[in-house]
Amino acid sequence: MSPFRKPQSIQSIYLYLVGGNTLAASFIWGINTIFLLNAGLSNFEAFLANAFFTLGQVVFELPTGIIADTFGRRVSYMLGAVTLAISTLLYLFMWQARGPFWGWAGASILLGLGFTFFSGALEAWLVDALEATNFKGSLEEVFAKGQIVGGIAMLTGSIAGGVIAQLTNLGVPYILRAIILLINFATAFFLMKDLGFTPSKSKQPWKDIGKIFSTSLKHGLGNPPVRWLMLAAPFLMGVSFYIFYALQPFLLQLYGNNTAYAVAGMVAAISALAQIVGGIFSSHLRKLFSKRTSALLIGVFFSGIILIFVGFVTNFWLALVLIFTWGIIFAALAPIRQAYINGLIPSAQRATVLSFDSLMGSSGGIFIQPVLGRVADSSSYASSFAVSAVFQAIALPFIWLARREKASSDNIVA
Repeated sequence: MSPFRKPQSIQSIYLYLVGGNTLAASFIWGINTIFLLNAGLSNFEAFLANAFFTLGQVVFELPTGIIADTFGRRVSYMLGAVTLAISTLLYLFMWQARGPFWGWAGASILLGLGFTFFSGALEAWLVDALEATNFKGSLEEVFAKGQIVGGIAMLTGSIAGGVIAQLTNLGVPYILRAIILLINFATAFFLMKDLGFTPSKSKQPWKDIGKIFSTSLKHGLGNPPVRWLMLAAPFLMGVSFYIFYALQPFLLQLYGNNTAYAVAGMVAAISALAQIVGGIFSSHLRKLFSKRTSALLIGVFFSGIILIFVGFVTNFWLALVLIFTWGIIFAALAPIRQAYINGLIPSAQRATVLSFDSLMGSSGGIFIQPVLGRVADSSSYASSFAVSAVFQAIALPFIWLARREKASSDNIVA
């Protein structure tokens, strides 16, 4: 058997690509909002630019998912790496030129396109390749390892990005991000093979694309247990997008120095550390419940309570502890949710359905981020965190409805 056709090799390639993606992205995560404000944008415009990024994800999620299910997950991944490298350099140009907002909107949409090539393809590639190589373990454990590796990469990149921006300028981390993305492209070109899935070679590609789309709707929104979690996703992901980016200026205000870019990088590093701890804790969390939806319900409820407390905090270190706890819960729930949904999706439509799920989550960022950004402008960041808890609570009834469906993948097998 080829070394690339063993479950251990598949996991290694997956973890390497997850780490590479996250490292590239995290170079700017700690400073992105500050970067936009430094370019002359207001709080509203900065979060509106983020909303355009999310709009790009929503518009292109399904088309790129169909590309992955038609031409292969490897092709989709490589297109994503190239597109993100180009759009990152365009962001850098807009910053240097202090370009108009419409330019930021266009660059943000292109960034969103780049991420959609990744969103369903890599996860679908992993699940199908593991099945094809007779993997006998738990998907949650593999996804949890991905969380841990991604967290380590995020910890490294966010600290390095903040420190590099402090020592040089805000543009250098964007250059490093583009370089790493091109390295990821080369890695996927040589190591990523489509196993357990055969790309379509039909002479009627548009007809096949339409068939994949309609079948994916059937297995997505047409499948009740998957549908309810998809409808919960906009509120959970929309809030998480805002919290992550609003943390930078919010915590810098509490710290008392709005130009401490290294501290902004440390803020993102705290989120990365929460992701690592959450990934480790996830395998233990699933042992406390007999159903995955039970873990989701309780986790979302308590994380919302934490956001309310953050809204009343005036101490920098206490705010860090609360956000760290919120991040642990959010990260620990992610592998459980991934295992639930993947257990209900057929291989042929996996990338498209997962992309549609990502689309639903991203759609929440389109309206939630600007709304919360406006709250921050008119009142305070603290108030926007309290309002975030309200948005997140809306997801709870949908998770409860998913629980009532008694899906086969809801049961946690020891």
